[in-house]
Amino acid sequence: QVELVESGGGLVQPGGSLRLSCAASGSIFSIITMRWYRQAPGKERDLVAAITSGGTTTYADSVKGRFAISRDNAKNTMYLQMNSLKPEDTAVYYCRAVISINGNPGNYWGQGTQVTVSS
Repeated sequence: QVELVESGGGLVQPGGSLRLSCAASGSIFSIITMRWYRQAPGKERDLVAAITSGGTTTYADSVKGRFAISRDNAKNTMYLQMNSLKPEDTAVYYCRAVISINGNPGNYWGQGTQVTVSS
């Protein structure tokens, strides 16, 4: 059994910063790729950023230069540092990870954390 738990969301003013965390727990053999997604009301869930086990990162064009994804492999935790936040960043943010359990990889999702950017 594997669980992903996000934290760090909240209400912030435009131009502010937040740091999201995604902690994985359970019978984990290895974590391969970890990703952050977001879903605004009435819209599809979109990929925000991704990071491989080796630390290679990719970002959506809308967040390049403002967001930074990182991971602590020893803690099975991924982070998303969000700076210069805009109202259009308002969404529920979800983490997703490809996790190997005893050599069998599978996709896992967290429950989501709300980020609201508003004055």
